[in-house]
Amino acid sequence: MCGISAIASHRAVADNLLQCLQNLEYRGYDSCGMAIFDGRQIKLRKNVGNVEEVNAAERFKEMQGHIGIAHTRWATHGEVNAANSHPHASNSNEFVVVHNGIFSNYQVLKGQLEAKGYQFFSKTDTEIFANVMEETFKEVGDLELAFRQAVQKMEGSYAIALLSTKDPQRIYAVKKDSPLVIGLSDGANYVASDINAFISETRDTILLEDYEYAILDSAGYQVKRVVDGSASPKQVIRVQWDRQTAQRGGFSHYMLKEIFDQPQTVRSALNIDSRQIETFAEKITQKSRNFCVGVGTTYYVAMIGSYLFKRYADLYVPAISSDEFPSLIPLDEDMHVLFFSQSGETYDTRMAVDAAQKGGAATSAIVNVVGSSISRQVEDCIFQGSGPEICVVSTKAALSQVILLWQIALAVGLKRNQLALKEATRIRDELSRFANSMEQILNEESGFVRQLALQTNKVQNWLFMGKDIYYPIALESALKMKEVTYLHAEGLPAGFLKHGTLAMVDENLYCLFFLPHPSEGGLYRSSLSAMEEVKARKGKVITFCSADNQEAQELADHVFILPSQATAESNPLMQMILAQLFSYYSALHLGLNIDKPRNLAKSVTVG
Repeated sequence: MCGISAIASHRAVADNLLQCLQNLEYRGYDSCGMAIFDGRQIKLRKNVGNVEEVNAAERFKEMQGHIGIAHTRWATHGEVNAANSHPHASNSNEFVVVHNGIFSNYQVLKGQLEAKGYQFFSKTDTEIFANVMEETFKEVGDLELAFRQAVQKMEGSYAIALLSTKDPQRIYAVKKDSPLVIGLSDGANYVASDINAFISETRDTILLEDYEYAILDSAGYQVKRVVDGSASPKQVIRVQWDRQTAQRGGFSHYMLKEIFDQPQTVRSALNIDSRQIETFAEKITQKSRNFCVGVGTTYYVAMIGSYLFKRYADLYVPAISSDEFPSLIPLDEDMHVLFFSQSGETYDTRMAVDAAQKGGAATSAIVNVVGSSISRQVEDCIFQGSGPEICVVSTKAALSQVILLWQIALAVGLKRNQLALKEATRIRDELSRFANSMEQILNEESGFVRQLALQTNKVQNWLFMGKDIYYPIALESALKMKEVTYLHAEGLPAGFLKHGTLAMVDENLYCLFFLPHPSEGGLYRSSLSAMEEVKARKGKVITFCSADNQEAQELADHVFILPSQATAESNPLMQMILAQLFSYYSALHLGLNIDKPRNLAKSVTVG
């Protein structure tokens, strides 16, 4: 995934383009660049490094002009070097482009262009499009027509912004299977990969559909269809996020801010219109087979859903990873699939939605971004309203999805007569109280969590273990540790220990156990037994429990203390949040780039 920004303005754009790059850096930070028309020609500057480093070297703010494009890259084609950085220019330097996605037929087109004398200076597929534009313009002599025809020659996924000396006051942009939005303001209009690019300037947006292209200048915009150039009327959507929500608010990192955002995130999720919850519950009860589908963090969210549907509705709803779903699941019309994606643009999940719909299945989704591709693909969608999540690793968006799943599972349980209304009301009230408990945990425990992270920051290998719903909590928490610390952290069911994993245990292995609430009886006792198995082999044990749980504390080397008011419902959620904090502080003590972990991007929009 990479970040596209483009601005057509009546003012100089260099400062604003740089701000857009900084706002989108979470989408890609291998390299970045900027191209601006200065009144005579297009000036292009780019280099390897994060936005701050490249700006220091290339002095973006010195660039002159009222129209420009910019890009921050996460490498897919070609290694990380200056030549492969975006923007890319055609051989004549009259066509300059930035691009997200993958052109699957670029090798064929490259061969055709080389036969006509074109030279290539990078290993990217993007450079091919710049020269396809140049060659097509030679043939037709009209920039808009050349743009349409060039786009029709490209196969694969793409979001493109073009700047050309042939029409130097306008930006041309197009999308297919990769996000692109327009931002509108007085005297300036924007194109970007997502609204965070220009949220400080405007909240008025237009969402481009696949095979639509836009032409923008400082005064206005047009949206047309690639197939025939006909107009495509669009609705202006006013985004509810604001500039302050998208900024760090005094926190040292976005990850920490977003962890501390979670009490409000839970309240927002609990205030989702109950009619939407009912719609999802009705679809689930109407179909004989249901699946929860996501990938990465959202796969673990889906797994949590499996346990919730069994617990409250006595219904088996398997969780399937998006990338495996098309290969694994036989599809028919008596099936419903619930998809999860924070960005709403995740490539593997979009492909899974396509497969489900082609097989006749009903589809629903929970996403965080209004107007995103998945939200428009499915029949029903809940927008979770978590606000922008800038850190590459997901915290608050994932928790919001869990809270929504909890409500859907309760509603299904009521419809299937597996849950009494009084009990459902009690659980909803407990979830509401959980938001307040979270604030207590975050404020009171963060210092202890930070200290423990410092004590353990030399540990290279971790096992994160849990049973029942605590198993996906362990998996998700291990993923957070891997993402931000680059350490080996393996999540597994606590019952796996005696089936092979015990061979790993010695005095150097640290095990984090997600311990059920004592009220959960046998589940709690069996988890304690797993802890004893590790201690018997001199392994180090860390766990979660309340201050009055002496037996757990006697077994553990270190304990995260939970509030005494924790219940069977809030207990796993509290542990999930403390594990997020533990990963954050572990990475902090290791001196790592927490908001932008190496090799990762916020939303994987390519296959």
